[in-house]
Amino acid sequence: MNGITLTLRALDHGERQLARELVVIAERHSTEHEVHHVAKDLVTWSNEHCLRLAEAAGHYGLDLDGPSRKSASGLMPTIQEKAAEALGNRPEPGLLLLRDLRGLHLGAVGNSLYWDMLAQAGQAAKDARLLELAASCHPQTLRQMRWTNTMIKNLSPQVITSL
Repeated sequence: MNGITLTLRALDHGERQLARELVVIAERHSTEHEVHHVAKDLVTWSNEHCLRLAEAAGHYGLDLDGPSRKSASGLMPTIQEKAAEALGNRPEPGLLLLRDLRGLHLGAVGNSLYWDMLAQAGQAAKDARLLELAASCHPQTLRQMRWTNTMIKNLSPQVITSL
């Protein structure tokens, strides 16, 4: 295994993890409509990144499985939704939301660094495939970072001072 395949594997793992966290947070904070809907939209980007990574990885002798097909369904999302509604007026859900947004932000930052590393490797190796992959996926990761950062900045003052 070389550095490119290690980076592809790490990036695939990071995108999968971010997608899973986005699904969980969308359901956990279903009463926060912006968080719920935007997080669900952002999952599609991470899943698309996983598909693109899996396609590219084959050219380097690496087998990646594609996006995670697991989604929250059944009884647990219903229980989480009812719990979110019941706790909607208490300050603790706000702190939980800030913690969740922080985790999402750190995950997106980690992925962004891997996209940068992949682009640099592509540039050094004169590999147009890697350069195109990073150039098309990295901007969406940057937008994920900006959204989480903006949400944290907007929510922090109210949540933290209301305790």
